[in-house]
Amino acid sequence: MRHNHLLALAATGLLLAATAACGANSSTEATKTLTWASTGGQFQEDEKKALQEPFTAKSGTKFVNVSPADASQVKAMVASGNTAWDLANMSWIYAGAYCGELYEKLDDPALDRSKFPPGTTHDCFVPTYRYANVFSYNADMFKGEAPSKIADFFDVKRFPGKRIVHDYPKSGLLEAALVADGVAPDKVYPLDLERALRKLDTIKSSLVFAPSYGAIQQMMVDKQGSMVLTVTARSIVTAQSGANLKAVWDFTTVDIGALVIPKGSPNKALAQQALAFVTEPAQAKTYAELTGTAPARTDVDISTIGYSDVQKAFNAFLPDRGTLLEQDKPWWIENTDMVTKRWTSWKVS
Repeated sequence: MRHNHLLALAATGLLLAATAACGANSSTEATKTLTWASTGGQFQEDEKKALQEPFTAKSGTKFVNVSPADASQVKAMVASGNTAWDLANMSWIYAGAYCGELYEKLDDPALDRSKFPPGTTHDCFVPTYRYANVFSYNADMFKGEAPSKIADFFDVKRFPGKRIVHDYPKSGLLEAALVADGVAPDKVYPLDLERALRKLDTIKSSLVFAPSYGAIQQMMVDKQGSMVLTVTARSIVTAQSGANLKAVWDFTTVDIGALVIPKGSPNKALAQQALAFVTEPAQAKTYAELTGTAPARTDVDISTIGYSDVQKAFNAFLPDRGTLLEQDKPWWIENTDMVTKRWTSWKVS
């Protein structure tokens, strides 16, 4: 049986070789196509315009776009030995936790890690953009005194109303709770999870755990919450959708978006070339202008980016935006499963 299987493989190899010899153009075309998995919606449309189209113009590479980019699909593809994706926009936590197992290590010298902020790179990922977990309030609901510091998010007496948060422990809420409880920002990590949850207990009845960013947006537009903690791009879209949001620049956690390469990508070398290209200054600036996020590279001057006024209002990386804390990548990679389990049990306790 094994002998027959090997013969079949050999025959397949001969057929592929013959096809290549007779149709070099079709073979070249196959190597010039990358499958890109992402979030769908406007975010993926911005990726196409700012990142993919320029790479196509430069290299001739075509892109097949799919969504959503789900970590469970990567696991299934790798397990089956049939990886179909070359690049995926998803949380760096998965690539960090399963580096070399489910995700490829990045070894292209063009991916110069010195070009990115300290603490934002890993063997299996480099950042493609930076964003923040922005604390904002609905100005229509505070006509007098308004929130001005992170501690105000936890003061329901002076500033009543529901607090809308993403139902995800890495949303910046745990770090905010610790700082509001008196922990110095540079001492937040390693996270004292139980202390953070005790602080959250003080406002638990005022917290609304939204299942998605879209739900957060709709709740704030409908004035179901007086305050919100959500990512940069969603803060911008929520304000553009009619919510009178005002950001509070006191203490803010910041993070990165990343493109990762699933293990067994049929075009790993080309995928790495594309990844290096999309982080170059020209593409990084265009993407930042479309999304309101910040370039990942330290050699891009953010003042040269043509942000709109509403994008500027929610961009944590502009001058005078208070204390910014990069979410600790090694800590989250090591502890995310534990935190998620504890978070889930805490919500129902």
